Amino acid sequence: MIKILNSEIKNFDRDLDSLLSKRKNKFKLNSISVIKIIKDVKKNGDKAVLKYEKRFSKNKIIKPNLKKMNKSIQSLDVNIKNAIDLAYNRIYKFHSLQKFKNISYTDKFKNKLEYKYVPIESVAIYVPGSTASYPSSVLMNAIPALIAGVKRIVMINPGSKGKLNPAVLYAARKCKIKEIYSIGGPSAIAAVSYGTKKIKKVDKIVGPGNSFVAAAKREVFGDVGIESMTAGPSEITIVCDKFSNPEWLASDLIAQAEHDNLAQCILISKDKSMLEKVNKEINKQIKDLSRSQIAKNSLINNGILIKMSSDKKIIEIVNKIAPEHLELNIKNYKNIVKKIKNAGSICLGKYAVMAMTDYNVGSNHVLPTNSSARYSSGISVNEFYKRISYINLSKKGFQSLGPSVITLSNYEGLSGHAKSVEKRIRRK
Repeated sequence: MIKILNSEIKNFDRDLDSLLSKRKNKFKLNSISVIKIIKDVKKNGDKAVLKYEKRFSKNKIIKPNLKKMNKSIQSLDVNIKNAIDLAYNRIYKFHSLQKFKNISYTDKFKNKLEYKYVPIESVAIYVPGSTASYPSSVLMNAIPALIAGVKRIVMINPGSKGKLNPAVLYAARKCKIKEIYSIGGPSAIAAVSYGTKKIKKVDKIVGPGNSFVAAAKREVFGDVGIESMTAGPSEITIVCDKFSNPEWLASDLIAQAEHDNLAQCILISKDKSMLEKVNKEINKQIKDLSRSQIAKNSLINNGILIKMSSDKKIIEIVNKIAPEHLELNIKNYKNIVKKIKNAGSICLGKYAVMAMTDYNVGSNHVLPTNSSARYSSGISVNEFYKRISYINLSKKGFQSLGPSVITLSNYEGLSGHAKSVEKRIRRK
């Protein structure tokens, strides 16, 4: 089912680059139709939003009825509520440790410099929906914003025929979210970016989505903030050895593949027989999956099994792929983990699996995709802060530092800067 590459064969690097680029190019193609939708919403507001909701989700409303939402929450199974409560508590506790301390520094001239963390005022969290609903994504996006002190948290969640999932609504209530819109896709991203009569625009948008949502966020960036990474269709890379359990490995790959047709699953090993065993297990297990067609499409089009010759080469390839999720399902993971520099999250050992991190371990599951782990990180409390510098200069400090500023600004050809300082320097 899955393509197999061997690092010992000629043109391996070229073939791997080709497979990775093929998937990335699909994201770029989606941008063309996305731009058209964004322009339509900017021009026609709610009318355009509803047009796309009717077309893609058979939805005729923008804002769901409060009474219906409350009734929906009341109908939710108590076991689901308990599971959400457990996840909430663990995620909140871990993310509370991420708070930053303000910095204050006074030098010998009594110049005072401060660096303060100020919460962003309004944020929209995108929670995937329609074909599937993810209360876990509500928690992962909203809890860090709550801890940072964001005053207005908006949830955009595409429903089916206007109906939102009760577990998603319960998670939203848990996170004190009062502003909810039953919309999704690029039109929803445009609506919260530019505002409509019914929706007030926000300062930043966060949250995972399909390739169209990811493309829309890239298009509106600059007019509104987005995460400092690409949170698009999911990815996993697993490194295994002869001691790994092929049945477990297959289930880990399938778990990632069921997210999206464009999800990517990569398995790496020095043991060729292990790769073959996992491939057989995938064919066996995928038949019983509720989202089997999505998983099949993902694995056939984007899945890769890679036979590697050495740990050194494994480290090199993992850092090149820069996966969203990395599982080191190997006996000697301590020997290579310190050399892995590019990954959104790293699961160590046979029991630390991606499926656990998606729910209640406490770490965040909104992570950099599409190789953006090379330069960015997953969602944290830091995502919802702005940092502002405060400068208070004493007269003595100004007089002492000013001449050096004049020298440098004149050297750079910025005479206006020099004069701004000269006018305040005490005349001798």
